[in-house]
Amino acid sequence: METKVSEYAAHKDALTAFSHGLQEPEWMLEMRLDALDKIDELEPPVIERLRYNRWPLWQVPNLTGAPSAIDIDPFEFIQDKAEATRVIQTGNDTVIETLPESLKEKGVIFTDLHTALREHPELVKEAYMTTAVKPDKHKIAAFHAAFMNSGLFLYVPKNLEIDEPFEAVFIQNSLVDDAFVKHVLVYADSNSRFNYVEKFLTKGDKKNAANIIVEVVTKSGAQVKYSAVDQLGENSTVYFARKGYTYRDSHIDWALGVMNGGNVVADFDTDLVGEGSTTDLKAVGISSGRQVQVIDSKVENYGNHTEGNIFQHGVILDRATLTFNGIGHILKGAKGADAQQESRVLMLSDKARGDANPILLIDENEVTAGHAASVGRVDPEEMYYLMSRGIEKAEAERLVIRGFLGKVIQAIPLKGVRDELVETIERKLTSR
Repeated sequence: METKVSEYAAHKDALTAFSHGLQEPEWMLEMRLDALDKIDELEPPVIERLRYNRWPLWQVPNLTGAPSAIDIDPFEFIQDKAEATRVIQTGNDTVIETLPESLKEKGVIFTDLHTALREHPELVKEAYMTTAVKPDKHKIAAFHAAFMNSGLFLYVPKNLEIDEPFEAVFIQNSLVDDAFVKHVLVYADSNSRFNYVEKFLTKGDKKNAANIIVEVVTKSGAQVKYSAVDQLGENSTVYFARKGYTYRDSHIDWALGVMNGGNVVADFDTDLVGEGSTTDLKAVGISSGRQVQVIDSKVENYGNHTEGNIFQHGVILDRATLTFNGIGHILKGAKGADAQQESRVLMLSDKARGDANPILLIDENEVTAGHAASVGRVDPEEMYYLMSRGIEKAEAERLVIRGFLGKVIQAIPLKGVRDELVETIERKLTSR
């Protein structure tokens, strides 16, 4: 289902009724309607080495508010049923929400976005599409701001350090025709520290669009470790944005497994605004079949003595395409900034296409920057070493690939999620 841009204004009344039905604050409805008016005016984001203008990304979601979680068992998608700090959403509905009383008493909020908008509207307003992603950033952001139909809000108060990870599982309901317009807002207040882990999956085989935006905002001194495994289905056409915005001396550590089955543009950006703030972005991806995936990772250094590192490794099978764009941008005034990146692609098929495109934009003196990029096949010396010790070729190849992707795998804090990522990699490699 693809809606013409000129038809968006026709959804104004339905969108207003949808917002009122959810008891959203007035500022949220105003944002939606303002974004709706801007969709026609804005251009889609420019993604290097990708032409996606014909991708069916403009599917307007169901605005009736009807339940969408029919016939989906959430425990089909998690490995344990034990108590955990966890939110599970199937389609647009939250089916499991568990937060210990001890964390509630300390002011932690971990709930679906609609509930947060009703119960904590001013807190959500501080960070929702105000810094990391603004509704007028580009056409896809405006579409998202207008039609967002579900999401998650995580807030950790000042000076609170939490060892147990927060876990979120989002299951796209493709048993029905409905766009998946999901927004995740992670808001870390000053000097807080915690781990957040999420999974995106698909149930069903309907051809649906997914428009997903994740914002991570870290106030001064906050430290966030953010891990994710993306496994959306082969009939899902996806725009996936993860955006970080850092204040002084804060840090975001990203560990991302991009393991989707369909065509995906993944836009991973961090704005290092506060002095001394840092980010490490580690991403791995596998493309197979005739799939097209582009991972566009950007770190922009605004503040003095900021440091951004991008590390991307990917594997391509069959006739698939995988492109890494790594962009480091040190802006004027960012004295002492550091921007580093490494993008490497392994091609396991003569018919596959891989690109690794490093881009450095330097607008200031007294800074450090560097990049490394390569596209190639499995190292024959590594293969020879393993096979000389009696390991079969196929198994040797998988061991090399797991080592190649291992840095991101080991950065994920939950063992169950690490194991699931390894299993997903093994499944993709053995399905050739």
